[in-house]
Amino acid sequence: MDASTIDWNKVWKNEMLKNIGSNPNEDYASLWRKRLNARQFYEITKQNDSKRIERTINSLPITSESKVLDIGSGPGLLSLQIAKKAAHVTSVEPSKEMIGILKDNINKYDVQNIKCINKRWEDVDIETDLECQYDVVFASYSLGMTDMKSAIMKMISASSNHVYLFWVAGKNLWDIYSPAIWHTLHNEEYHPMPKSNTLYNVLYQMGIYPNVKVSKLDYVNKFSCLDEAVEYCLPMYKINSSSQEEILRDYLEKILRKDNDSLFLETQTNHMEIWWQK
Repeated sequence: MDASTIDWNKVWKNEMLKNIGSNPNEDYASLWRKRLNARQFYEITKQNDSKRIERTINSLPITSESKVLDIGSGPGLLSLQIAKKAAHVTSVEPSKEMIGILKDNINKYDVQNIKCINKRWEDVDIETDLECQYDVVFASYSLGMTDMKSAIMKMISASSNHVYLFWVAGKNLWDIYSPAIWHTLHNEEYHPMPKSNTLYNVLYQMGIYPNVKVSKLDYVNKFSCLDEAVEYCLPMYKINSSSQEEILRDYLEKILRKDNDSLFLETQTNHMEIWWQK
């Protein structure tokens, strides 16, 4: 089939729906319904993901006068750092547990220039929810939308200048480690999320010809014990029962790298930056 005849937004949607359909949750925000899982994700990401956070912030053209929109901000690790450099940050996050952690830190550190919106990006009303048009609109590893074309069109509407998307090319950590255990857990095969090749084709078909930069990124999660590793991985593997948890525990015990008193879940991924100006 000629690539020009393919509806790439439909391809994205079908791949995303297969991934979402392979778990018993309704959407990705529901992964963090336990405050403990969200808090642990925040603490471990803060400890182990500093290189990605630094690389992302350094990629964004932010000045002291910039107004920035962070789509899918999670617990706000990027938003909090960007707020130190920018005039204003609006953080959109569908998980109330994740946005709750960001609000805790806003209060803890007395941050005055972050606005929190606890909604899915699909449900955000640009006219009533957002502050303005933003100099920089970005989404970092938060492209869980099924209709990517509509999501991008809304990003463009919210932007006065730059749009940045950060996503993975090739397999990510969960694509590497999930297939071996997914059928045992859920009685169906694992379906990965769509990757940057599909995203690029969606943009290209929209008449957007973005800049692209690919780099290697070491993905390392360090745990103090097996219990901590299991707790961290429960949402990722969509665990809903004690029997599933035991299967996951046995699997992690086999695959985690042991070094002194620590355990590591790690791989190398391809970090892709995709950006354009209006």
